[in-house]
Amino acid sequence: MGTIELDKIRAETPGCAEVLHFNNAGTALPPAPVVDAMVEHLRLEASIGGYEAADRAESSAERAYPAAAELIGANRDEIAIMENATRAWGMAFYGIDFGPGDRILTSRAEYASNYIAYLQVTRRTGASVEPIPNDEHGQIDVGALRDAIDERVKLIALTHVPTNGGLVNPAEEVGRVAREAGVLYLLDACQSAGQLDLDVERIGCGLLSTTGRKYLRGPRGTGFLYVRRSAMPRLSPPMLDLHSASWTAPDRYELCPDARRFESWECAVAGKIGLGVAIDYALRIGLPAIERRVCDLAAELRARLGAIPGVVCATWAFGAAESSRSLLRASSRRPSSPPSRRSESTWTSRAGRRPCWTCPSVGWRPWCAPRCTTTTARRRLTASVRRSRCCARRRVCDHWYRSAVV
Repeated sequence: MGTIELDKIRAETPGCAEVLHFNNAGTALPPAPVVDAMVEHLRLEASIGGYEAADRAESSAERAYPAAAELIGANRDEIAIMENATRAWGMAFYGIDFGPGDRILTSRAEYASNYIAYLQVTRRTGASVEPIPNDEHGQIDVGALRDAIDERVKLIALTHVPTNGGLVNPAEEVGRVAREAGVLYLLDACQSAGQLDLDVERIGCGLLSTTGRKYLRGPRGTGFLYVRRSAMPRLSPPMLDLHSASWTAPDRYELCPDARRFESWECAVAGKIGLGVAIDYALRIGLPAIERRVCDLAAELRARLGAIPGVVCATWAFGAAESSRSLLRASSRRPSSPPSRRSESTWTSRAGRRPCWTCPSVGWRPWCAPRCTTTTARRRLTASVRRSRCCARRRVCDHWYRSAVV
């Protein structure tokens, strides 16, 4: 397409007739072509058996590899299709041979699951994990990162869009630091792939992980891992089977020559097919067009919410091109830093297709504005906020992942 044909996309998304969905940061409403492709394969499995169905649908399942590669500007042999983003990230991270004295540099807004993995590895190996300070905008301070580099740095690991707020970290600037130092760079793109126009060459990461269920609008239980060709010799997959390696002699094995060395033989073929269809769907629209619409929706909804009495919109300019996210709260005093506590996500109510949510007594509200939402839907959301008494006494945050998913 190259442009957002809103009516067509909404017609192809059955959930749009049921709910006002503002939770794509959790999981998106899939388009009908994704659902149809998956159901068709499941029916085929029921008719002729799982192995036989996988053989017959091989070309459809294989489409996920070139589609994922095109999405992020990679090569097909640098893509591994995974069960989820956590497994993708973990297979990369745990494949690095850390030792005593090795340093892992990360951000202060790192995803909690990733940080738990850092702590586990440091306890096992004697490596250390060091969060780099934030700059004045709450992003990782690239200057401080550069100053922290020495010969003991084994990995720079960064969450592109942290899950607990609207921050977008400067992935490309971090990539330049990593390239200059010759340090391996792992980017968690779970909340950015599918809504931001990503290019691994431009970013400069050696490793990237993401999910299918969020902004790509694919099925749950899917994701993929990117491993740059030059980075593969530096990693050893933490687990192997007869798919990821070949048993060549009683005392020898050989790794699969490409990124599939990080996969397992058993997989959900219907999910793999659905992931490929979902990525192709996004590619037909075009990631630049998606990103533009996301910015427009963010600006519009922020303006609507900011016009509600008792709600103050405080915006941080996250880099030259990153000014479309803000924090909303009831107080007029501007916070000194982005929120650090994750609130519950925004769910939807079937009754009258009215958006609803639970506001915690402490913390910030995460919200997402799908790119297919209509003006009426966004008005209903702001009207619900206006009516809600919680705005007068509790802090509220609009969750700008630059949510792009239909």
